[in-house]
Amino acid sequence: MWLRPGDAVIAPAMAGLAGAAVLLAGIEVVLMVDGPLAAIWQVYLLPAVGLLYVGTGIFAWIRRPGNGMGALIVAGGFVWMAAGLANTGLPALIAIGLVVTTVPLAIVVHLLHAFPLGRLRGRAGRVTVAVAYFVVLVLQAPVYLFDQGEGGPTTVLQIVDNGDLGRVGHWVQDAVGLAVMVATAMILGGRLRRAEPARRRVLAPLAGYGVLAVLFVPVSGIVVSAWFPEVSLELAVAQLAVMAGIPIAFVAAGLSGGFARTEDVQELGALLSAEEDRPALGPALREVLGDPSLELLFRVAEPPRYVDRDGVEVELPEPDSERSVAEVRLGGRLVGAIVYDGTLIADRELVDDAARVTALAIDHERLAADLLASRESLRISRARLLEAGDAERRRIARDLHDGLQTRLVLLAMLAGRSGAGGEGAAELSAGLQEAITELRELVQGVVPATLTERGLYAAAEELTDRMPVPVAIEFDPKGGELPLGVETAGYFVVSEAFSNAVKHSGAEEMQLSIGRRNGSLRIEVVDDGVGGARFGSGLRGLADRVDALSGELTIESPPGGGTRILMEVPCA
Repeated sequence: MWLRPGDAVIAPAMAGLAGAAVLLAGIEVVLMVDGPLAAIWQVYLLPAVGLLYVGTGIFAWIRRPGNGMGALIVAGGFVWMAAGLANTGLPALIAIGLVVTTVPLAIVVHLLHAFPLGRLRGRAGRVTVAVAYFVVLVLQAPVYLFDQGEGGPTTVLQIVDNGDLGRVGHWVQDAVGLAVMVATAMILGGRLRRAEPARRRVLAPLAGYGVLAVLFVPVSGIVVSAWFPEVSLELAVAQLAVMAGIPIAFVAAGLSGGFARTEDVQELGALLSAEEDRPALGPALREVLGDPSLELLFRVAEPPRYVDRDGVEVELPEPDSERSVAEVRLGGRLVGAIVYDGTLIADRELVDDAARVTALAIDHERLAADLLASRESLRISRARLLEAGDAERRRIARDLHDGLQTRLVLLAMLAGRSGAGGEGAAELSAGLQEAITELRELVQGVVPATLTERGLYAAAEELTDRMPVPVAIEFDPKGGELPLGVETAGYFVVSEAFSNAVKHSGAEEMQLSIGRRNGSLRIEVVDDGVGGARFGSGLRGLADRVDALSGELTIESPPGGGTRILMEVPCA
């Protein structure tokens, strides 16, 4: 069972309904003790049926708050207790009981037409139910207005004691009521023909039981009163027993035969259309369809592809795999797909129903996913540019180191061995050495040779050796080689953090830790300087580089509290 966030009020509301039902039943028992009932067990039996309806309806209401079946069954329970007032000794209460005494039959007809979604479908069903309530409310009037029966109770509603008018009204009520049940049987028969076999096996007995129950009460009353008046007490018990089984049968059928999932799918569509307290779409679909592995994908147009809610591109499963796909369309436009376990959910139509009722909500989430996908595409483009730039930097550094620097070293050696004396040769040698030094610094700035040849940990250790303040290092090089872009970004973050600490913080001690945690490279640089550091141009550019790698660069630098720079970048 799943509930929307606002349904936290359901439990106290249901408790209040249950308390009210118990209180009314108790009052009714007290009033009926001195009433016209022949046996004490009848006093308790009538309220007990009402409580059964209320209790069963509350159970159904809690299980599916968005479905109207539970509320309808609860209403039937209170109507049952109101009908029982006809057996009290108070004329006003007797009048209330006589007015609603046949309303439970209309509620059963309503339940038959509303099952399993809790709402009426189609014009024929709505008209039939409306006529059913007309029969039990309006055509019931002659019974209490004209015909109280010989020795029967007199109520405040009685106009005249005219048995002929009462009997005519009674026959009209029976005739129209029979027409209602014929129409109900025909409508349910059509639904049975269209239903899947599994659902037909549940719906057929329920429909048959409901129709027979509604017919049994008036028909059996006519037969017994005409030919077997001596068994009227036993008939009353049988009628109550048949009607008492109605709520149990509906709730049991609603929780079996695949109807439970269908109801939840329809309820989900209703809840998703609400302005507030809408459930999260993905988790709600997984709960409703009973597949914890279900994936909700969104179709974006530029370029056409499927993405998840984070905007990451996702490939659909192969057609011959155990994963199945249900397309989600809105007005003929493909907006998403539901990927689910085809071995767990055998009913493809159920998933298609879910796709249909949630299409609008999926399209709304698709817009957000499309925006994230655009950002992800931009991030990937930036990451690829950075990767290409880093590769070019390494190539340039390698060419400078292996080419120009090597030739300059050779020229310096030749100048030293040329034997030419004088100031000119000395200046030439000094100039070559200075050019070699500047070239080495240039190569180090482009991409350090240590980083290229030995990796991040060695290059970071080399940086610490050149620091004018002591640096405590903690390295955890487990996990294999690092991606090129991640390694380069990590080196420049350490280098920039060291440079800022030396230039601005006045730090006396520093700490550097590098390692992997939860699949990400984690670099932390801490100093005990003056603090107050902010993102400058250097760190801002590095933050953009880290962001392009789906990572994060943060600074904590309270005034007087030192500075902590943290980089975390996924290594996948």
